[in-house]
Amino acid sequence: QVQLVESGGGLVQAGGSLRLSCAASGSIFSVNSMGWYRQTPGKQRELVAALTSGGSANYADSVKGRFIISRDNAKNTVYLQMNSLKPEDTAVYYCNAERIGPPRMNYWGKGTLVTVSS
Repeated sequence: QVQLVESGGGLVQAGGSLRLSCAASGSIFSVNSMGWYRQTPGKQRELVAALTSGGSANYADSVKGRFIISRDNAKNTVYLQMNSLKPEDTAVYYCNAERIGPPRMNYWGKGTLVTVSS
């Protein structure tokens, strides 16, 4: 099992910045990638950014050039630096950890709300 706890959400004006943190605990050795997803009411959860254990990062087109995913292995923490925020970035952001396995497993945090005002 892997436990994930997010922090860092809040209210920010358009153009501002926020940094989300995700602290992982448990069977972290089994995790192949960690990332951030977001969800708004009535929509599917979508990938924002992900980072593999090998250090490869991928981003949703909508956040490329504005968001940066990083990790601190010593703290078992993944970060999402969000810059130049837009109102359309408003969502609940979820931390995700994926284990390819088998079996394939996905672990989720409880989410943190980011609200960007115009």
